Amino acid sequence: QVQLVESGGGLVQAGGSLRLSCAASGRTFSIYTMGWFRQAPGKEREFVAVIRWSGGSTRYADSVKGRFTISRDNAKNTVYLQMNSLKPEDTAVYYCAADRSVHAIQVAATQTLYDYWGQGTQVTVSS
Repeated sequence: QVQLVESGGGLVQAGGSLRLSCAASGRTFSIYTMGWFRQAPGKEREFVAVIRWSGGSTRYADSVKGRFTISRDNAKNTVYLQMNSLKPEDTAVYYCAADRSVHAIQVAATQTLYDYWGQGTQVTVSS
């Protein structure tokens, strides 16, 4: 089992920045890919960014490309999401997720591939 705990959410004005953290514990050696997803009120959960646990390859949703950066610290078993130039439309609950299987990064946006999910952290961007 892998446990994931997100932190770092909050209220920020448009144009501001936040850094989310996702701390993994348990059988972290089994993790192949870590992803961030978000769900805005009244909308379906959507892909934000993904990173390989080893190697560090990344992929981003078009809506956040150039503004968000995903990174990881393997020594701390933690994945980060640095969010800059935030917009009101970035308001959502942000979830991290872990995938144990080897999948091409091109399909890493597929939520059903992920085995473990955190509880989420709220990000609110005011205009």
